[in-house]
Amino acid sequence: MKIRVERDGLADAVAWVARSLPSRPPIPVLGGVLLDAGPEHADDSGEAAGSEGAERTLTVSGFDYEVSAQVGVPATVVTPGRTLVSGRLLADITKALPNKPVDITVDGSRATIACGNSRFSLPTMPVEDYPQLPAMPGLAGSVLGETFGEAVAQVAVAAGRDDTLPMLTGVRVEIQADRMTMVATDRFRLAVRDFTWESSDDTIDTSVLVPAKTLAEAAKTLGGGGSKVELSLASGDGLLGLAGAGRHTTTRLLDADFPKYRQLLPEEHNTSAIVEVGPLVEAIKRVSLVAERGTQVRLEFGESSLRLTAGGDDEGSAEEALPIQLDGEPLTIAFNPGYLLDGLGVLRTDRAHLSFTVPTRPALIKPVNDEGAVIEGYLYLLMPVRLPG
Repeated sequence: MKIRVERDGLADAVAWVARSLPSRPPIPVLGGVLLDAGPEHADDSGEAAGSEGAERTLTVSGFDYEVSAQVGVPATVVTPGRTLVSGRLLADITKALPNKPVDITVDGSRATIACGNSRFSLPTMPVEDYPQLPAMPGLAGSVLGETFGEAVAQVAVAAGRDDTLPMLTGVRVEIQADRMTMVATDRFRLAVRDFTWESSDDTIDTSVLVPAKTLAEAAKTLGGGGSKVELSLASGDGLLGLAGAGRHTTTRLLDADFPKYRQLLPEEHNTSAIVEVGPLVEAIKRVSLVAERGTQVRLEFGESSLRLTAGGDDEGSAEEALPIQLDGEPLTIAFNPGYLLDGLGVLRTDRAHLSFTVPTRPALIKPVNDEGAVIEGYLYLLMPVRLPG
């Protein structure tokens, strides 16, 4: 194989594919990135592209039996072929190369990467031992990339990270005709986002559990620049596919029962407040500096102000007050500051609506628009911390 490719395109593609590779692959080939400028990219005669080379596509792929990632990069192919090299090492190398064309040549069991005055020689792995990437399932529909990315970010923040509880490490995706709902919880908080999308089947009514980490990583890069993200689904095969911005990824679905979350959502509240998000976030960060191991920040909602306190006499204490709009009775409640900051950080609005029943029951956080009205479609439920005494 002998090809030339632009450095930026190659580095971006390799970095995106390598991000999904396992840090400790069970077998070496699963930590590799497959570079494919194979015979299918040759000219119509089936011969190599020739000494001058021809503009083709270099396909960069990765697969570990759980997640696959694939992206095409324009390349000048002199001699077609395929090679498999360490993904993380190739990502580090291509990121560090000077901004000049990159020449990749494979000779026997070595791959040479030359760029400007830099030259690297890497061992290759046997391509024949590499597993075949799964085909994309049937198209289920599409959604604007910006909407998809925002929804995933707002929900995945509440997903669990304990692999011993797999049902909590995923994002539940519910699809009913042109409505999609994403949900995640780690038992201490719950995030729900509902939005419309373009379904390929008006009769579709299904739900799947997608690994939150994989979904979040894909959402960061798919659908940029105003493009759409295509969602492909084969729930019977336990596979979800996502495509956008010239990139394709698949992931195995989680085979676990998601908690019945709707019964956790309060149907009414006794107290609510509208508060500026920015000042509240900064105040939480300051007062929580004295909270022992970030255990809790107390929020005292008064008639026109919110008083935040943390700590005590032994470890130091802090307090800060903010103006609010209160509706209902004054209330004192405490939260884990990290969980509270996570919810406020994904609202994407300048103001937040916080609602409560009693200090021992979950609170709801929702975004507020410029007119002061609650924006429906997203909510972040947070369990309070028990107040001392």
